[in-house]
Amino acid sequence: MTAVTTARGAQVEEVVAPPRRKRIILFGEMLVFATLSLLASFVLSYDAIELARNPDVVLSCSINSVIDCAKVGATWQAHVFGFPNAFFGLISEPVVMTIAVASLSGVRFPRWFMFVANICYLLGVIFAYWLLYQSTVVIGALCPWCLLVTVSTTFVFTSMTQWNILENNLYLSDTAQRKALAFVHKGWFTVGLIAWLTLVLVLELLKWGHRFL
Repeated sequence: MTAVTTARGAQVEEVVAPPRRKRIILFGEMLVFATLSLLASFVLSYDAIELARNPDVVLSCSINSVIDCAKVGATWQAHVFGFPNAFFGLISEPVVMTIAVASLSGVRFPRWFMFVANICYLLGVIFAYWLLYQSTVVIGALCPWCLLVTVSTTFVFTSMTQWNILENNLYLSDTAQRKALAFVHKGWFTVGLIAWLTLVLVLELLKWGHRFL
């Protein structure tokens, strides 16, 4: 942001549009990972229907006692709201893909729209990690398609958040906005993403590593 002076002498903050390269990187990343998440949601939805038809069905991703989609899919955690969780992905990911494609074409959505999208996707990421916790600690099995959704939603959320910081769409105070911009421009957002995913990987290896040795 830069300060500009109006005809009456008052200073206001002017948002400097992010460079086109940044737009391509962030929305390209959103498009790729939203597509992967949609693919995983399709598979999970199909598997949920198969499990509903036959609880004893052997799914292709039920490999052993650790990697067992059927065990995960048969739990209440896989149907928190009374229907397969994967249906949320079938609804939300096409919206994200539309935002990404339109933005890559130069469309600028209203500030309130991008803010709401960011909040909604934050709730989705929290839900995804809650499900990962349930799989790891409570259920005692992992679903590779669920893991793909978790990782994909993480990337989509961080890309969307970075863009919204660059566009000043998050309704932050001036001080918080300047700090957030510095965080993005200095690359700390990317460092934080790598550190977070590394931590998750290490924790999962600590939990399951001995089962594969």
